[in-house]
Amino acid sequence: MQTLRALTVLLSAGLASIALADAHDQVRADPARMQTRIDALAGFGANPEGGVSRVAFSDADIEGRQWLKREMVKLGLVVRTDTAGNIIGRRPGSDSSLPVILFGSHIDSVPGGGNYDGQVGVVGALEVISLLNDYDISTRHPLEVVSFTDEEGGLTGSRALIGKLTDAAMETMSNSGYSIREGIARVGGDPERIEESAVDPKSLKAFLELHIEQGAFLHEDEVQIGVVEGIVGIRWWQITVNGVANHGGTTPMNRRTDALVSAAELVLAVNHIANSMEGRQVATVGRIEAFPGAPNVIPGKVEMYLEIRDLDATKMQQVFDAVQAAAADLSKQYGTRFDFAEIDTASPPAPTDPAVRDLIAVTAEKLGYSYRRMPSGAGHDAQDLATITPTGMIFVPSVGGISHSPREFTSAEDMARGASVLLHSILAIDGAR
Repeated sequence: MQTLRALTVLLSAGLASIALADAHDQVRADPARMQTRIDALAGFGANPEGGVSRVAFSDADIEGRQWLKREMVKLGLVVRTDTAGNIIGRRPGSDSSLPVILFGSHIDSVPGGGNYDGQVGVVGALEVISLLNDYDISTRHPLEVVSFTDEEGGLTGSRALIGKLTDAAMETMSNSGYSIREGIARVGGDPERIEESAVDPKSLKAFLELHIEQGAFLHEDEVQIGVVEGIVGIRWWQITVNGVANHGGTTPMNRRTDALVSAAELVLAVNHIANSMEGRQVATVGRIEAFPGAPNVIPGKVEMYLEIRDLDATKMQQVFDAVQAAAADLSKQYGTRFDFAEIDTASPPAPTDPAVRDLIAVTAEKLGYSYRRMPSGAGHDAQDLATITPTGMIFVPSVGGISHSPREFTSAEDMARGASVLLHSILAIDGAR
């Protein structure tokens, strides 16, 4: 923490360029080498549309993991798989007593996904090690490259790393058809000793994650680097709307207590509330079902699901309070009843560390890259690590803002810029000269 605190002081004094001065300032990531590794990973679970279906614990995931371990060994890393199945490659530092600088992401995909979500962070981490080897750069702190298990299925590996992966979560069925417990065992972990994968926060200096934005802001505004301010919190509610089911042909319009009409009005209210408040909050109704579901029956009940995301927990509550107030007004108007039940899957907002955030921004500027401070609207392993160690995230542009799709694309040049910022941020945290 001393280096980070010192950097904070230097930043506030306007002397960050001194803190980052280094004999290796001109070292930059190799776009072609990164693209070669991206293309190699794309072969594991390739689908006809051009992306990958490399879901966690599948045969394709196992093949990709084997490739990654071989690449780590080639780079001279000491490779291990922890009891959660996380793949970790270690590069010793000159002082083994110092805490680890950890960096990486994940290689598993959603079904029918693309070739960049997660992969860029892992390939970028490999590129950092390649550059350190190429230029014979030593660090004081040990470095560890991590590829987390099953990020897409619920941040499984990072949850285990912070000691928060529960027995109940391990019973969840994954997209591969295996339970999380079965999947962890399948990729070389040991779910019966899952607690051993938890790390002591004192053993970590910091965590950095390079990732594609998965949105369109950087690409559309031609900004090269995103400095992530934090990962938004997520809250879900199941909303039940109760009305009166009745015959659709014999019940006059003015005598109906239609649950679906009330639900539709609430969907519009959610959209209006999220749009009308100051800030970057988002609210979504992504699932709705009417009962009994017959074309000639007025819906007597509706189940719908509300999601609210923001970097500010207070703002999330304000949005929800406004939605509840709108529901109360609709109840009076239509004679229906709204019941809200929060689903226990909430992820609190996870701000990145201010000093690491500023360090990334200064590094991007020093390297000559344009940058923007921004939140992450998607979840990442970094949100778990942020609870135990100073954490930073680096975004690079996603063309068209497309992600979780075979059309997902980030140029080799943009990937390399992100990896260069990752490298020099690590060196700044390390204090290497």
